[in-house]
Amino acid sequence: MRTRTLAGSVEALNPFEHPAVAGAHAAALRSIAREVTENAAPQPSDVAREGILGMLRGGSVLVLTGAGVSTASGIPDYRGPQGSWRKHRPMTYQEFRHDPAARHRYWARSYIGWRHLNRAEPNRAHRLLARLEATGHVAGVVTQNVDGLHAAAGTQQLVALHGDLDRVVCLNCGNLEGRTNLDERLAQANPGYAEAVAHDPATVNPDGDVELDSRWVARFVMVPCLVCGSDMLKPDVVYFGEGVPAERKERATAMLAAARGLLVLGSSLAVMSGFRFVLDAARDRKPVGIVNQGPSRGDSRAVWRWRADIGEALEELSGAL
Repeated sequence: MRTRTLAGSVEALNPFEHPAVAGAHAAALRSIAREVTENAAPQPSDVAREGILGMLRGGSVLVLTGAGVSTASGIPDYRGPQGSWRKHRPMTYQEFRHDPAARHRYWARSYIGWRHLNRAEPNRAHRLLARLEATGHVAGVVTQNVDGLHAAAGTQQLVALHGDLDRVVCLNCGNLEGRTNLDERLAQANPGYAEAVAHDPATVNPDGDVELDSRWVARFVMVPCLVCGSDMLKPDVVYFGEGVPAERKERATAMLAAARGLLVLGSSLAVMSGFRFVLDAARDRKPVGIVNQGPSRGDSRAVWRWRADIGEALEELSGAL
């Protein structure tokens, strides 16, 4: 928190009193709280499956994935049927950047949660998508997930729209550091900490942290940036209240422009960064198919709407192709 001197006294400045920061934070909270409800009825499974099969047989389909693709790898989703959104609110970018206590709390919790996320392996959905790309049915993948599992499964044409938890960026100087290296430094600064903290892997949140008692947060020691010494280290992912980098937007938009259609897998499309692809595809009269276990914000604009488990749906589609 910054300070200013007035007539010889020091007065704290609350960054959330700044209109731009407060406005962005409020918008982020609205996005987090958005509840996706039915806006178009799903179709019978056989009808939707045949429609999406037709899209894939034509080839060059861009796939947009969300958290529902990674749940079978043990990574929880946010708004799905078992999602965490009613009990856990992710931190906004404004909180992370302007509140040192919130940033410290995040890293204490994330240090524990990373042990679980870092062990996650690609599941059949990731592997089948990589195979469909290799056969030309899928042109590439734009993912809203930050777990790196599409790359690990072998997808080549890939845009991680919201970044990757595997990297850390310094908000002060811009230095990038691998998360594994940071984790080793944190382990040296906090000997025995991870072993002493008891937690249930099922409590790991989609953004990679876990609930911790305040006494464990207070005991945690954060390490500084290797270049400038700042404590303003942040996972290289897009937080609520933060914009997607222009280069990623441009690459993903170009992929959609070159594709024959859009297939959304495992996403409620609650945030605009993902929903805009459905809007753009519909505007350009490209067919949109959506496979999700619950309602999606894009359902009313989709030609095909299939409520199904993502892995099972891709098994059926791949087998039929």
